[in-house]
Amino acid sequence: MPELVAIDVVQDDSFPSMLEAIWERGDAACVIDARLSGPARDAQLSALAPTRIVRRVDGEVVEAPVPGGVGVETGDALAVTTSGSTAAPRAVVLTHAAVAASATATSRRLGVSTEDRWLCCLPCAHVGGLSVVTRALLTSTPLEVHAGFDHLAVADAAARGATLVSLVAAAMRRLEDPLAFRTIVLGGASPPTERPSNTVVTWGMTETGSGVVYDGIPLEGVEVAELAGELFVRCAMQARAYRDGEPIDAVGPDGTSGWLATGDAGSVTDGVVAVHGRVADVINTGGEKVWPADVERVLTGHPRVAEVAVWRRADPEWGERVVAYVVAAGAPPTLDELRDHVTAQLPPWAAPKELVVLETLPRSPSGKVVRRDLERSAHPA
Repeated sequence: MPELVAIDVVQDDSFPSMLEAIWERGDAACVIDARLSGPARDAQLSALAPTRIVRRVDGEVVEAPVPGGVGVETGDALAVTTSGSTAAPRAVVLTHAAVAASATATSRRLGVSTEDRWLCCLPCAHVGGLSVVTRALLTSTPLEVHAGFDHLAVADAAARGATLVSLVAAAMRRLEDPLAFRTIVLGGASPPTERPSNTVVTWGMTETGSGVVYDGIPLEGVEVAELAGELFVRCAMQARAYRDGEPIDAVGPDGTSGWLATGDAGSVTDGVVAVHGRVADVINTGGEKVWPADVERVLTGHPRVAEVAVWRRADPEWGERVVAYVVAAGAPPTLDELRDHVTAQLPPWAAPKELVVLETLPRSPSGKVVRRDLERSAHPA
């Protein structure tokens, strides 16, 4: 049975060769997030259950067995932990065929050529960063790997010839000149209403091996359908199973199997996919449904909002009320200013009924806002 080898190092330009070496001997790989410690690290290791682990000791690469680890099936390439914002990490298994399908379809959509060079500055422990590496490897595109996001280092990479980069919105906002790249692949969080002309907004998840919808249009070979307000996906990039053995496949809107129930709410109109947010995230206020991501997209356009997350609180009159958690850009905005800004573009019930100003938004290691921690951030212990 092939091994699952955990790469437990700070990522750098040697990371791709470490991954290739594991694949060449017929094993699969996973990546431990170097930023984690304590219970969070233990939770990731438990979800992945690797059989071996690779570390650097005094500059040398050392590999050792992991007691209690579980092997993988022939043809498996990666195990990747999900980066969801509301639950403990869970790992999915991607085959070599799925990884190759993702690399081919995304590269075609982006028009990647021999003139391009990828920059990976997102964590390879999550699919957003790891898919940059695998995409570059499988298409023989030059690649530069950073240990993490640093806006000065990213700008320097662009000046030295990097043309393609994958970022989350919070990171992109820190760039002095986003147009220094040919294309910025933007995922992981709600994109801003106004964004640079060279950005491509993606939608996908760990279970689809990275983004499968680019600016609302599915990649080649990707089917997206809607059932009762939930989006379903069927594609070659799809994960084989969850690491705990639970299958991915579900019965889709057409009554056939092989679909992935994404848990995201949205619609498909004339082939264009619109995503509203997680089904579980909808706010029911006075009988009206409000999607936090829609309100966040509007509020990011307010000049005094640097970052924002929208969530719910119980309300004796409305059942639930919309709450805006804002990191201010300069002097904080007032609630009335935010309400006026929202109602200029969305229905009145989508306007926040409460404003909470925070210094930072609680985020997961992959950059997603952890909504369950917003209340804790507002009222620290």
